Amino acid sequence: MTAQEIGERLASLIEGASTSVSGGQTFARAVVDVPAERWADALRAVRDDPELSGDFFDWLSAVDEGAEGLALVAHLWSTRRRHGLLVRTTTPVGSPVVDSVVTIYPGAAWHERETHEMFGFDFRGHPGGLRPLLLPPEFEGQPMRKDFVLASRVVKTWPGAKEPGESEGGAPSRRAPARPPGVPDPALWGPAARPAGES
Repeated sequence: MTAQEIGERLASLIEGASTSVSGGQTFARAVVDVPAERWADALRAVRDDPELSGDFFDWLSAVDEGAEGLALVAHLWSTRRRHGLLVRTTTPVGSPVVDSVVTIYPGAAWHERETHEMFGFDFRGHPGGLRPLLLPPEFEGQPMRKDFVLASRVVKTWPGAKEPGESEGGAPSRRAPARPPGVPDPALWGPAARPAGES
């Protein structure tokens, strides 16, 4: 089956799904976007459909698409038919909730825990709960979201200077210094933003 045919096959099984193809030639992959409420159904269909035969769970992660929401992506593989497939869904930033797929693909357990920690996804029915996997239990926030403030970059000089004058030893520049991703304006956040007299 071609990547296009693989995507169309899954889309025929899941109402509301749409397909596209990423990459090209040897690296082409079917990409199927499904409604969030059909997430688990889509992965089950990949596993159980004889034409798709997705017997191997490769990985699962998320992407913060800003105002468009949070995209959840899973890569599945058929060891018998030797083809891969990307299944995606998008949820609102304020309510990233889908059903867990651990009962379908047990290998997804750690991936769901990591995606919960890093992006705040809630995987309903995850066995054993979404216990911390990488971060200490007292950690607050989701560090892979675009709105997460990278505090260490605010209090320490950014070593990734690209323009003259951005680092301490560089020549002066007329441009305002560029800030690395995840760092707000120092006048709005951090030590420089404290009112006079506060420590």
